[in-house]
Amino acid sequence: MSPSPKSRFCYFLLKAQAMAQLVFGHRTGALTGFDRMLMHWPLDRYALASRAHVLVQLNRLDESISSQQQLVLLAGPQLQRAAAWFNLGYVLQQAGRHEEARPAFEKATEYDPGMDRAWYGLALVLIHQQQFHEAKRALKKNTELQPMSPYGWYRLAEVNLALGEPEKLRQVIEHLRQFEPGVAVQLERDMGLAGSVSGLADKRRTALDRAAAGKVSDAVH
Repeated sequence: MSPSPKSRFCYFLLKAQAMAQLVFGHRTGALTGFDRMLMHWPLDRYALASRAHVLVQLNRLDESISSQQQLVLLAGPQLQRAAAWFNLGYVLQQAGRHEEARPAFEKATEYDPGMDRAWYGLALVLIHQQQFHEAKRALKKNTELQPMSPYGWYRLAEVNLALGEPEKLRQVIEHLRQFEPGVAVQLERDMGLAGSVSGLADKRRTALDRAAAGKVSDAVH
């Protein structure tokens, strides 16, 4: 049965009020508006997604995760499901819940193998878990899909270093030099390629230590 005109009017009124709150930077007020929408339409995708987004902005990550978890359970087109799983993985990752983020990113790549951001997020989780060979595979997929973005290439260079493959690290730097020369120079400096072999070994240990300490915290691009 289609919603009544009164119900549709109420929905769009609450939506407009919440959007107006966002326009003026009143995130808490907008959140109240989305909560009111969900009181009437608890399975509304727009309200759930908007609520989750505002909660991230308010740094209320656990509450955002709860909304994202509801979203992934709702049926919808394949690409919509992929986006929902990606968003869940992203917020879980930001909350430091890497073990839970991994299957979320994997689900996103299953529903949309062309989602480069999901491959990148998965790679960050795998780096955190020190599963560098799997991280390398995910980063190769990311760089295939987004060849002109330096983020995946930079992380791929770090993984090559962690795996003790300096020649492949140099190949990444030379590739970056073709379209992101500034990033190539920075990477060369960060990886210590101007130093000795022992310097490279120290850098490799640092990469391993960073992963073990959970210091892979960049936002998914």
